[in-house]
Amino acid sequence: MTKKANHPVRTTEKTLTLIETLDTDEGFRLTELEERLDMSKSGIHNHLSTLREHGYVEKNGDEYALSLKFLSLGGHVRSRSPLYQYGRSKIDQLASDTGMLANLATEEGGRAVYLYQSRGSYAVNLDTHVGYRLPLHNIGIGKAILASLPRERVEAIVDEWGLPKATENTITDRDELFDELEEIRERGYATDDEERTEGLTCIGAPVKLGGDVLGAISISAPTKRLGNAGFDDDITAEVESTAHELALDIKYARQ
Repeated sequence: MTKKANHPVRTTEKTLTLIETLDTDEGFRLTELEERLDMSKSGIHNHLSTLREHGYVEKNGDEYALSLKFLSLGGHVRSRSPLYQYGRSKIDQLASDTGMLANLATEEGGRAVYLYQSRGSYAVNLDTHVGYRLPLHNIGIGKAILASLPRERVEAIVDEWGLPKATENTITDRDELFDELEEIRERGYATDDEERTEGLTCIGAPVKLGGDVLGAISISAPTKRLGNAGFDDDITAEVESTAHELALDIKYARQ
């Protein structure tokens, strides 16, 4: 969960706020940043100049944007994850076998973080991408993770992030969520029936090692395509078996 700093450094907070703002679009003029941030133009310029000096920001004309140095850092962090190391090929195979969009994610700070995606022959285009963070309660891959966490951890996540509504199908009641998580534990996989995106359905399964959940995998497809399959045994079994195989690969790689 997110921890509050005992003695936060205000300058660092301002730099991070600036970086997160730059991440919301392809480029910003200095005046646009001044309008968005509670900082003076000179202060913003000083932060930008320092970030440019260290290679984290690029300037094109009069617009500032984040540089690909963040990709280098994120890629290095991701490459150290066994879930990613052993999961890529399995997600590729799952996408190829089902023709759908296959996803690999883990939980960090009470959010789902996408580590890898692979597109099948008729995969749908979504707003998700590697590094994207989403709430756990309204996506199949997230609910698969939640169902594998201790109740007190789930309670803490809900306390921090709430249960925001994305569609008419989103679970926004705490008791309803825990009932759903119990059903997921019993059947072994989670579903997202247009709970985050209208017209989209997902099936997710956790990647567990002993009592720990490392993350989860899922497939996503238009409801008319995946829904018509009725979550049949072949589809759900393939998602579950892929997650189980991935957990075994990680387990024996550690021995």
